[in-house]
Amino acid sequence: MSTSFRNSAAFGKRMEFYVVGLMLKEGLDVYLPLVDDDAIDAVVKKPDGSYVEIQIKARSNDVKFGSSGLFAGLKHEHRKNYWFVFYSQRMDTIWILSSKEFINEARQNKSGINEGKKTIKFNGRNSKINLEHVLPRYKKYVATDFKRIQLENPDH
Repeated sequence: MSTSFRNSAAFGKRMEFYVVGLMLKEGLDVYLPLVDDDAIDAVVKKPDGSYVEIQIKARSNDVKFGSSGLFAGLKHEHRKNYWFVFYSQRMDTIWILSSKEFINEARQNKSGINEGKKTIKFNGRNSKINLEHVLPRYKKYVATDFKRIQLENPDH
């Protein structure tokens, strides 16, 4: 097993801990499941005592130019009390979407190896100045904190 394979294989877990660390820094009560067999990376206890489930997805600095906000091949059906937290390392940007918002915004793949799964691409690119940017339609999901998770009901 090479170092680069170990590095890429562990990237997702490192980014989960990075995002959870940001949540903890803000004072959220975060609980981590020991197993991730139900697409739940964290559970957050909200101030009202209710709980929400969190799925964290991340893209690294090493992805192809133009793909830092591309999250493809996601298998997902609507779930209550469920949030997605997407993180682009290169863009240093977090997007937070409820299950319902993700389903409304993502497109379903019609063919290929990810047929039937969902894809969302939050970014555009300007090749002339070598810059990736958040697409205007997704700016409303950009988050600088986790207040949506703490205060909003993901099912509304």
